[in-house]
Amino acid sequence: MRKSFTLPRWLQKGLPRFFQYLILGIATLVIFVPIVILIFGSLKTTGQMYSEPYTVPIPPQWGNIISIVTSLSFWTMMKNSMIVLIGTTTLAIFLSALVSFVLARLQFRGKNFVYNLFTVGLMFPINVAILPVYFVLRQLTSYGIPLINNLTGVILVQAAFQLSGNILILRGFFTAVPTELQDSAYIDGCTNFDFFWRIMLPLVKPALAAVASLVMIASWNDLLVPLVVLNSDSLWTLPLGTMQFQGQYGQDLALVSAFVAISAIPTVIFYFFAEKQIVSGLTAGAVKG
Repeated sequence: MRKSFTLPRWLQKGLPRFFQYLILGIATLVIFVPIVILIFGSLKTTGQMYSEPYTVPIPPQWGNIISIVTSLSFWTMMKNSMIVLIGTTTLAIFLSALVSFVLARLQFRGKNFVYNLFTVGLMFPINVAILPVYFVLRQLTSYGIPLINNLTGVILVQAAFQLSGNILILRGFFTAVPTELQDSAYIDGCTNFDFFWRIMLPLVKPALAAVASLVMIASWNDLLVPLVVLNSDSLWTLPLGTMQFQGQYGQDLALVSAFVAISAIPTVIFYFFAEKQIVSGLTAGAVKG
């Protein structure tokens, strides 16, 4: 009887690892090659980008970057993006944590229905709902609440569309806190808000940091909401400014590349420092009592 062929043991162990490294290598190339081309392009002239798009810029041309960082409009967009980032993150995290606490720790009629409403909100991305949202903002503006062409309108819309996902994440962490801790706090005279603010928030700090990081990245890179809400160029955020800048200097690819590369630096730096917090916060799974 013929024996069946089997691979050597070392090859059986090595093949899965080889394919893992192969997939990771391909993914790395797909992600980083466009970034490298963008950075190289920002240090070239437009002519060099057309003739030698994949070569290292030798010598580097710093004129494009200097013209961007010395532009007053660029720093105005940076300031607007920071205002929207801070406002959206603060509002979204506070409301998400508060709603998650109520849905996880308090008992009231219709709690599951309210939670299901927030879950259903995940099915309606902002791309689908932006038109009715704009009509609501325009109506409120006509009533004397200035939300159109106002950074406050951008903050409110961005924070609202972050609530569903944040509540879905944070509710599990709030639920994992032992009920004995809650009973002890109430015996010591804590109100519901005192227990939420003084005890629960410090316990779920890793999850809050992870969710805040995701909100900040989404807010910084958001183009659609500022595009719909803002009309004045003095209120443009960086993503909106990038689109308009590309339209204005579409033929000067080197200058556009420099603008895009510089605009992405804060996001890259932030994610570099927050990556560990995001992973640990989302994979913790439970809070130790």
